[in-house]
Amino acid sequence: MLVDLNAPATTDVQPAVKPGIARASYPRAARLRILHVGKYFPPYRGGMESHLRILSEELKERVDLRVIVANTSRRTTRELVDGVDVTRVGKLLDVSSAPVCPALVREIARAKADIIHIHWPNPTAVLAYLASGHRGRLVFTYHSDIVRQRKLAVAFMPILRYALKRTAAIIVSSPNYIEGSDVLREFRDRCRVVPFGISVDHFNQYDLSEARRIREVYGPRIVLGVGRMVYYKGFEHLVRAMTNVNGHLLIIGEGPLREYLSRLALDLKVSDRVTLLTEVADIRPYYHAADVFALSSVMRSEAFGIVQLEAMTCGTAVINTRLDSGVTFVSPHGVSGLTVPPADSVALGEAIEQLLNQPDRKKQLGNGGKQRVAREFTVERMTQNTLDLYHEVMHGKRVADFNDDLVLAFSPHTAPR
Repeated sequence: MLVDLNAPATTDVQPAVKPGIARASYPRAARLRILHVGKYFPPYRGGMESHLRILSEELKERVDLRVIVANTSRRTTRELVDGVDVTRVGKLLDVSSAPVCPALVREIARAKADIIHIHWPNPTAVLAYLASGHRGRLVFTYHSDIVRQRKLAVAFMPILRYALKRTAAIIVSSPNYIEGSDVLREFRDRCRVVPFGISVDHFNQYDLSEARRIREVYGPRIVLGVGRMVYYKGFEHLVRAMTNVNGHLLIIGEGPLREYLSRLALDLKVSDRVTLLTEVADIRPYYHAADVFALSSVMRSEAFGIVQLEAMTCGTAVINTRLDSGVTFVSPHGVSGLTVPPADSVALGEAIEQLLNQPDRKKQLGNGGKQRVAREFTVERMTQNTLDLYHEVMHGKRVADFNDDLVLAFSPHTAPR
């Protein structure tokens, strides 16, 4: 299956984001007390953790912020991480990948917060919040449905619905995810689309000599994949795609499927063109050295794909998969890269090979990605939208009051700015 490189840009996934209200500057006397409850916090790696770190580092200058997450040990610690007040609550055990932290109830109950901001999925955090009796306003960031642990999802659904009914607002990273989620469609009137953002300046400041070294070692045709080596990332299809690609694949990450991917590359006789890197000191030179970035995910557990933004900021064309999530909202076909069916290694390989063979088209898509991030996905925009939402919530405004603007902003007929 060939991907039409000259096909028109997909218009229903590249909307212009219209601000819901005028941006405001809030005086220090009005600083809100915000408690974020996440799953983990860096140096623990993951998309949710990366988002929480980025948002916290920006919000700490604008609100009185505290972050509570699980520790990887049984000890509870409190520390400043790049100026962010982080409490890591001792973990007793994991249940279906959810950390169980008995002291979390007490930590939330004692928090003097105007708003409790929970990052979902995290069932034990929701239970702890409900048990705490905290009377602050409740905001969710709904990163993803529970996809794989279906028994847990079914059993927990009544509790999740009860918690969502108590929310003042539910932040969702893309309009696509609202439409694809049975849960979010039920609470559509509470949802506000706030796309995740990254620091453009951070990714444009990189070690040029290191990028050149990477090109010398692995070039001249580098395909990059980044993420945990877990089931929904679809890295096995990316490895299989390399049987039809004249290039070198670098996958940066760690996880339980690392050995399987290494054996698969050997079995397919592409191990000389596939390199698995567990740790790198700085990922930015790899994005700049790469010719193509591939997001090969196969399930809607990949709700957004922040790594796409990182690649796009560096001017690297993206190849992603057509999932029922926000993945193609981030990088639409024909705008910043190409989109292929999920779990189709042949289509994935053909798309990679086509871009590698057409440097002008690859550069055009890379520039399109840079422009899209600068327009829609900066950390400054994400932070301001979140802060505006907090103040709306505290002034008793319903998110539904702004949904007419939201619908207009993400309409497929809205002309780009």
